[in-house]
Amino acid sequence: MKQHPPKTLSTHPQDSSRRRFLLGASAAPIAGTLALSLSSGKARATVKTSAHIVIAGSGLAGLAIANRLARDLDGARITIVDRKEMHNYQPGYTLVATGIWPVDKVVDRNIDLQPGGVDWVREMVAEFDPIGNAVITDTGKRIAYDYLVVATGVHLDYAQIEGMDVNRIGQDGMASVYHSHTAAEASWQAMETFRQKGGEALMTLPATALKCAGAPLKMTFMLDDRLRQVGSRAGSSINFHSALGNVFSVPRINDEVLSRWAALQIPVHFNSKLAAIDLGSRRATFVSPEGERTEQSYDFIHVVPPMRAPDAVRNSPLPWQEGGFAAGGWLEVDRQTLRHRRFPNVFGLGDINGTPRGKTAATVKKSAPLVAQNLVDVIAGREPSQQFDGYTSCPLLLREGSALLIEFDYDGKLTPSLPMIDPLQESYFAWLMKYRLLKPAYLAVAKGRV
Repeated sequence: MKQHPPKTLSTHPQDSSRRRFLLGASAAPIAGTLALSLSSGKARATVKTSAHIVIAGSGLAGLAIANRLARDLDGARITIVDRKEMHNYQPGYTLVATGIWPVDKVVDRNIDLQPGGVDWVREMVAEFDPIGNAVITDTGKRIAYDYLVVATGVHLDYAQIEGMDVNRIGQDGMASVYHSHTAAEASWQAMETFRQKGGEALMTLPATALKCAGAPLKMTFMLDDRLRQVGSRAGSSINFHSALGNVFSVPRINDEVLSRWAALQIPVHFNSKLAAIDLGSRRATFVSPEGERTEQSYDFIHVVPPMRAPDAVRNSPLPWQEGGFAAGGWLEVDRQTLRHRRFPNVFGLGDINGTPRGKTAATVKKSAPLVAQNLVDVIAGREPSQQFDGYTSCPLLLREGSALLIEFDYDGKLTPSLPMIDPLQESYFAWLMKYRLLKPAYLAVAKGRV
């Protein structure tokens, strides 16, 4: 597979010097933040305990909390339950799927990111028994706990789309960035093939909560850019189908994206849900809220699956019993402390939480230290002392070399953290963060250093 180096990485001497200057300048605030986190972490006193803590999941959330608890607790037994040997840097999938990164940049090993001294049960949690304070694995092993951290992530419910076959991602013009690192690589192959001739492209968005809700937008912007790079945009169409009445939950960002798409001639079809796909004939079926079905042909389609909680959580006593989060089976946690509302020795972290927003790596970066401290507080006999504001961020790729850096909280209020960045102003700096700086920051979060 041919990878296309970003245009922004010019080999011209003057341009290279400018890039090096910008890279150094942009790394400075992040380096300072890392230094402060590391120094403050070393100064913290540990709490002595013999408690057994089980962490379900070893994605970013599970690893971040495991590393922090291993440092903050003296004598605790920590068990991670997850079969995954490979750790994927999922925020990098859009870079792979648009030809910016090679696929090996998003692949690491879980064992290299786990703290020493933890028990790693290489099985999956199949059942949660919070009444009996235990989890049951898919081999039938029952593991008792004193405290539980649920960090299972989401279930990609491709089965809701009739005719969908994840094994054919990358074939017959079909892409889907979410499934896996190999699917992201295959999605780029589909995009690369499509852009050489152009044609009709369909981009989709389901009605469910999503992890990295900006990914469908990034793929749309980057597809437009890739077509323009090779001169095939004029003979192509890009149509975005949203099962919702918007394309992004934050109104100001939603309006900004729609304005930019209007300028790029990317029409949006609201309340249009992808219900079925015929991969052989390259036809997609969309359904309206009233049940009206419309078929459309395509040369390229980006499929975004509906998402929900994994069955082990959804079928347990742990999810919300009523309200908007109940349908997806999302974990019932207090939105500020991220402690379970009915089982006080259970905490949630990451994408599984039934909270208004925040299924991103940035959410884990901000919330993992707070959950760790709240759990330490509970172990020490105190009430949780930390409150989470729902912070999340999205470096929204607009084209190669340019992005928006969007940060917001539970209420959809924009919360920019860097004074030189206007969240509604595209910049090379925001692109550089996504392209060069966020992976090292992610690994620091996984290792409990941020």
